[in-house]
Amino acid sequence: MNPSRRNWLFGGVAVAAAAAGAAGAWWRHGLAGGASGEALDATFWGQTFDRPEGGQLAMASLKGKPLLLNFWATWCPPCVEELPMLDRFFRDQAANGWQVAGLAIDQPSAVRKFLERTPVSFPNGMAGLQGTDLVKRLGNTSGGLPFTLVLDREGAVLARKMGKLEPADLDAWRRGQVHG
Repeated sequence: MNPSRRNWLFGGVAVAAAAAGAAGAWWRHGLAGGASGEALDATFWGQTFDRPEGGQLAMASLKGKPLLLNFWATWCPPCVEELPMLDRFFRDQAANGWQVAGLAIDQPSAVRKFLERTPVSFPNGMAGLQGTDLVKRLGNTSGGLPFTLVLDREGAVLARKMGKLEPADLDAWRRGQVHG
């Protein structure tokens, strides 16, 4: 193998190893589902979002109880698939103090049309395309969807999950809140 080709091969292996290390660190620090414990600041809690049916969803109104905050879009198949499960969780766990809220990163007209056909019980706000910046500030550096945060009563981040939720995620979070 000539030296130039060997350098490219070693360079490629080094880049792959660095990417794997960064992904591992990301996972260990809770950005893929574990706890991180930092409290969200007043800027986050001061935000309001238009609701599809009219009115406003004020983030401050959700502080004080455990909160599952789900970022979704109508064009995202895993987002759409998990909405009924989130709605069941909301209905089943509201008596235990849980709140669920959705923030749609989509065009308002698409969100309204979708929720007319597929209603959910939990409140939704329309974060619009600016929602991508918000999820990045909340730890989802890729900006991918779906993305879910679990916050405790004081607004500290207990968990983050990038990707489709599974019933086991909801059950683990519920048990952590109820028995924690």
